[in-house]
Order: sequence, then structure tokens, then C-alpha cells
Amino acid sequence: MSQNCGCGCSSNNADEANDLLQIIPRPEATPVQTQTEVKISGMTCGHCVASVTEELKEIAGVENVDVILNASGVSTATVSSLTALSEESIRNAIDEAGYTVEAINA
Repeated sequence: MSQNCGCGCSSNNADEANDLLQIIPRPEATPVQTQTEVKISGMTCGHCVASVTEELKEIAGVENVDVILNASGVSTATVSSLTALSEESIRNAIDEAGYTVEAINA
């Protein structure tokens, strides 16, 4: 006996074909990260980097902090977060670490 499986063909093996179908679950959505670049003056060593990194990581939503030290000028911190960060929270964190924010680029 011929059965119509809905695709326009006639199949005697519609039940067999249905048994072979596999439902693949949809992967969870990956949150989009926001990156904020912070220019910081006054940093001269690895301890400075550690202090700034520690303070920035305390901001809610911050996932990662990468700092490029420029001991003779302005250093750059790249802050990855799940949400946009307020400029005030970034300035407060850098101030708490003892350094000066020169610019913030979201």
C-alpha cells in the first residue's frame, strides 16, 4: 500500500523513513560580548597591570580584561563584558586602582 508522506512522493516505507529522522536540539544562544577600550595613564609595571585588571574585573558583567602596558605613555585595557558598561563604573575602577582614564571607546 502506498502512503503520502507529505513531500509529494508516494512511499511504501513512510514509517521506516520516520524512524530514521533525528531531532537535533537547537544550541543555546551564545551571548554577544561587548568590548570597551580604555586608555590609561600612570601605569609603569606588572603590578600596575594587576591592580587595574583586578578593579575592572569587579565591575558587574565583566568577563575578561586584557591590558597592554606602555610604561612610558598611555596603556590600553580591553574589557570584555556581557552588557555595555557605564563610563562611571570604568572611571571609578581605574581611579580605585590609582590611575587616570584618558579615554573610553565602547
